[in-house]
Amino acid sequence: MEVMVLGCGVVGLTSAWYLAQAGHDVTVIDRQPRGAEETSFANAGQISYGYSSPWAAPGIPVKAIKWLAQKHAPLKIKPGLSPDLYLWAAKMLANCNPRSYEVNKARMLRIANYSRDCLIDLRQQQNLAYEGRQQGTLQVFRHESQLAAIAKDIKILADSGTVYQTLDVAGCLAVEPGLAGVKNKIVGGLRLPDDETGDCYLFCQQLTALAQAAGVKFKFDVTVNKLNHQNDNISSVSTNVGELTADAYVVAMGSYSSALIDPILSPFGLAMPIYPVKGYSLTVPIVDSSQAPVSTVMDETYKVAMTRFDKRIRVAGTAELAGYNLDLTDSRKDTIAMVINDLFPHAGDMSQAEFWTGLRPMTPDGTPIIGRTPVANLFTNCGHGTLGWTMACGSARYLADIVSGVTPDIDSCDLDVYRYGR
Repeated sequence: MEVMVLGCGVVGLTSAWYLAQAGHDVTVIDRQPRGAEETSFANAGQISYGYSSPWAAPGIPVKAIKWLAQKHAPLKIKPGLSPDLYLWAAKMLANCNPRSYEVNKARMLRIANYSRDCLIDLRQQQNLAYEGRQQGTLQVFRHESQLAAIAKDIKILADSGTVYQTLDVAGCLAVEPGLAGVKNKIVGGLRLPDDETGDCYLFCQQLTALAQAAGVKFKFDVTVNKLNHQNDNISSVSTNVGELTADAYVVAMGSYSSALIDPILSPFGLAMPIYPVKGYSLTVPIVDSSQAPVSTVMDETYKVAMTRFDKRIRVAGTAELAGYNLDLTDSRKDTIAMVINDLFPHAGDMSQAEFWTGLRPMTPDGTPIIGRTPVANLFTNCGHGTLGWTMACGSARYLADIVSGVTPDIDSCDLDVYRYGR
């Protein structure tokens, strides 16, 4: 079957790979000159299976109000935006209760843990090298209240079979010696030893070459304008180079997926509530390896991750609700720079910091939207939020099974767009 994948970020690319491995004739469409040039370009670099949690959690509404007055808050909201933000925020707030949080986190862990196994197999079979490290990740806490608050997460981790370690300060220093100089600033941590790190962009460029060798066709510099719907099927895709056709279509366009697919879903009483949550990163060269992170260190207070590559450190985080605006705001740049200077002050050369921003495609419940739609030949794989690379391989392999009519390895319950029915 001819399958067209719309989007060539890490989710679209892995979708194309697993569809090709399933025997399909695959074409990938993307508006950029190469793959992974947008949200996948300079992300946090962490493949954080155990940290797969919805942002909609008990207590978040109160925290969000407090954050509005803080200089280095994890969340910023630009006032006066379109009604789309308020509709999305209302749905997210409806999930900020203990029962929804437990359901949503368990669902996300189902995908993430499956994705871990898929990535391990892919890396070993194809000998991929993307500055990856399989040394776990560490979430550090600055306040005792944060340590007490992780009890609910630990229960869900245990129920899902996710390996974890709660650490005191000495335990944190044992796995991340670079924190020794600031040990008075932390009170403990949560380590997830099965988590990984690496450069997502390098991963995507290598997988693109492998996919091309496997017969996947890539059409870059092609802008998708519209899906054409006829006789209960997608008949073609309108682009800047004309009409393109296939037997089946997969929408994997991240934050831009909703605008493309919602006109098709609306008559069925469905919509994809994906909102672009803007994130920032900086990348600096390492000047003192002994003072740098060993893997990923996540600062829970500021929601900023610091990830070690071979010769660089990637620092990423913050959430800004500003629509599709891609301006590099100085205040947000200052926040991520402050965190790396505060916890690893001698690790990198900040005078050479390269800043970047991208849009994370967030759903109100945190779970991506993967699978079938009411249109027989239209499928989705989008809405992964901050966990695109974490969930990419598992989501893509699951999608390939759905497209192929094969029973997936994991439970399909509530993963597709039908959970957002009226």
